[in-house]
Amino acid sequence: MATLPERLQAAAEAHPDRLALVAGDRDFTYRQLLESAEELAAVLRQRGLQRIGLCGDNAPAWVVADLACLLADVVCVPVPVFFSEAQTEHLVTTAGLQALLWSDEAPGREPLGEGAWIDRLGDNPARAPLPSGTAKVTFTSGSTGTPKGVCLSQAQVLATVDALRERLTPVGPARHLCILPLATLLENIAGVYLPLLMGAAVRVEPLALVGLTGSSGVDPRGLIGALNRWQPESLILVPELARLLVQAADAGLLKTDHFRFLAVGGGKVAPDLLKRGRALGLPLYEGYGLSECGSVVALNTPGDDRIGFGGRPLNHLNVRVDERRHILVRGNTHLGYLGESGSADGVSAETQSEWLDTGDLGQLTGDGFLQVDGRSKNLLITSFGRNISPEWLEAELVQALGARQAVVFGDGEPRLSALVHLLPGQPAGKLEPVLHQLNQSLPDYARLGVVYCLDQPLSVAAGYLTANGRPVRNRIQSDLPVIMAGSHPVYPEPREEAPMEFFDQLQAEVAEARAHVTRAPVIQAVQQGQVSLESYTWFLTQAFHHVKHTVPLMMACGGRLPERLEGVRKALVEYIEEEYGHHEWILDDLQACGEDREERRASKPDLSIELMVAYLYHQIDRGNPAAFFGMVQVLEGTSIELATPLARQIQAHLGLPDKAFSYLYSHGELDQDHFKFFQDLMNGITDPGDQQAIIDSARVVYRLYGDMLHRIPLPASTEQTSRESDHAAA
Repeated sequence: MATLPERLQAAAEAHPDRLALVAGDRDFTYRQLLESAEELAAVLRQRGLQRIGLCGDNAPAWVVADLACLLADVVCVPVPVFFSEAQTEHLVTTAGLQALLWSDEAPGREPLGEGAWIDRLGDNPARAPLPSGTAKVTFTSGSTGTPKGVCLSQAQVLATVDALRERLTPVGPARHLCILPLATLLENIAGVYLPLLMGAAVRVEPLALVGLTGSSGVDPRGLIGALNRWQPESLILVPELARLLVQAADAGLLKTDHFRFLAVGGGKVAPDLLKRGRALGLPLYEGYGLSECGSVVALNTPGDDRIGFGGRPLNHLNVRVDERRHILVRGNTHLGYLGESGSADGVSAETQSEWLDTGDLGQLTGDGFLQVDGRSKNLLITSFGRNISPEWLEAELVQALGARQAVVFGDGEPRLSALVHLLPGQPAGKLEPVLHQLNQSLPDYARLGVVYCLDQPLSVAAGYLTANGRPVRNRIQSDLPVIMAGSHPVYPEPREEAPMEFFDQLQAEVAEARAHVTRAPVIQAVQQGQVSLESYTWFLTQAFHHVKHTVPLMMACGGRLPERLEGVRKALVEYIEEEYGHHEWILDDLQACGEDREERRASKPDLSIELMVAYLYHQIDRGNPAAFFGMVQVLEGTSIELATPLARQIQAHLGLPDKAFSYLYSHGELDQDHFKFFQDLMNGITDPGDQQAIIDSARVVYRLYGDMLHRIPLPASTEQTSRESDHAAA
């Protein structure tokens, strides 16, 4: 069977003058690329190099050096550009590298030819043993500070390439753009080797030119500009980049007619994102894989696709799901880990008959589609596809801050966040420099975007800790809005000053007013299980009295909007259709709580609610009708944050049936879509007068709605505690 170098040579012979590699204004034909790689391979052999680290930015020299290692039978260890200094040092030492090959020039580096530069490191007699046949060692992003090296053979790499080629030949993309770092195994294999063996052209440009910095930084304008300029037919994306492309296409900023296949992997992909993207002309297809299996295990393709699944396993692999729902793979798994016990030069660690436990949970359908449901461990996977152990960062936080508690979260998000409870006497305002210093010591993908300092520790009684003090992560995640309501955010890094869209401006302008809602005593009371049936039914009654006005207010607003806001009027039509009749849901809930439906309908609202509704009618009729959206900001935003977690806790405490919570549960879920729609709508409002009317209205509604929440009757012990807390805060 032909080897990978032989297959590359065959491709060069089959179409020597076809474009193979493009970078800036420099082109390589297939013949030129192979000749360049062969010349560098000869230099590597002459110098007696056996293990080298491949470093630097995306560039032709990186690709040439990688191919030269294949031709010279040199073990290649790509060094991720986003690794911290400590991680890079760990990689170099563990792998026992003799030299670092660079794709860019710097003082002290010796030119090696074909754009490559070398740093000699000397021989390391204590270097870790390698499994026999190792050609490439890929270090994962590192869920902890010391990532592991996965050892792969040329045959394993080629098996993955051939399986992908078989799956993607009908699609036939002819122009691929590498936008992930070339040191990423998926881009290395599916973004370089695969296109070359399919006769396609690969474009590599410095990461900054495609809008990428490190592993988790992206400039959307730079990315979209690059795609519009170079018009590739295929890309490999992580979920965060897919989201940006969909947003850009939706805004009319991204040309989509040149795309043929966009692979998305490395983390959770929302089915709605794929559907939206495809409707906008973006052929997004989800895949699933891991480094230990040569980067790709399963893939959806045109005509063989199921949204919400990782696709069908590639034909060279066997995949099954055991009774624990663990995904197991056999057939093309790695040779072993660098330096692990039992792996040694001259001794094969290949155990292709054994099943590899991926650590992922999932299921296989009867017709062979693989669904991936999450990790069996606590790993967080950012939207840039980086795996991170929360325990690692929690230990770093406790040590750096001297905190009592630290819980890191951010699964599926671009940046991680944390909850911390500090020791007495530690002011949150003095933490920024400490957190900044901690961030600088971490690799970029593991840095914290915001840390929330809690007034009260997470407790066993609230269900947030196990009996031995470990965080109950799924419970904390579901209740985050409630937990954070009284916290103080600290930002380790200076936030970038960028032109602020109106929605973001609105959020910033009303933050102080919003605190009147989030610090209402009832929220803490619910968390502590100190809420009565009277409290809940009183709240529902007030909700009925303002929700029954939602549709009439929208109708009044739509009738008064000026022509310049015609798009907003159209949006109101959708709002009206979705909101119609919701006040009757609340009466259903009250009836399920034992209240008389018609008696509640005939009751009088609290003065705060009466004033809130009257204010909105007045603004629509006598002021600026756009003020109506100040109420939307308050009520739907509050629903997203508080409705579902509070409802769950109230139900658990009072033992009420599900039918007593149709309003809160439905709005906690429904308003998430509403609020995204509202965000886009607000960003379309550009008139300063309209914007100010919405800001002013939101401040008033936050005040009056908050007054209502502060007036909810609570058990006597809770009211006393709340008064003492308010007095201490004053």
